Amino acid sequence: MVTALLRIGRRRAAQAAAAAAVALALLLWWMQPFGKPASPQGAVAFTTGVPTGVYARYGELLKRYLAKDLPDIDVRLRSSEGSVQNIRRLISGEADFTIATSDAVAAYRDEGGRDADRLRACARLYDDYMQLVVPADSDVRRTADLRGKRVGIGQR
Repeated sequence: MVTALLRIGRRRAAQAAAAAAVALALLLWWMQPFGKPASPQGAVAFTTGVPTGVYARYGELLKRYLAKDLPDIDVRLRSSEGSVQNIRRLISGEADFTIATSDAVAAYRDEGGRDADRLRACARLYDDYMQLVVPADSDVRRTADLRGKRVGIGQR
């Protein structure tokens, strides 16, 4: 008889514990805020490239689209001289994200640049091609013919 009472008592205690757990879970759920989760907010610096270049255009487009999807994020575009300066700004903390060519990133890593192991790519934009342009009457017919000649390689 005593054993039967203990069994009933344990069963009721287990049922009461389960009911309490369900009630606690419902209470916690009810206390959660309603509506959509808060949107990220703050300012981010994005270093792009020369004002008339493709990196600057990418920056403008990204800023425009982020304004629609993340209205509380203030994207601050900063022009630059290109990939090398962009990497330096990113590493120094002057920029939160950037665009850089894969060869510039590889060179920075090969040179053992500070925090090079922390650089991460999130998208591939396009393949770069080197273009050599010389006057039609030039004696330059291949890359090796440029040796000893004055060559323009873009902005400082």
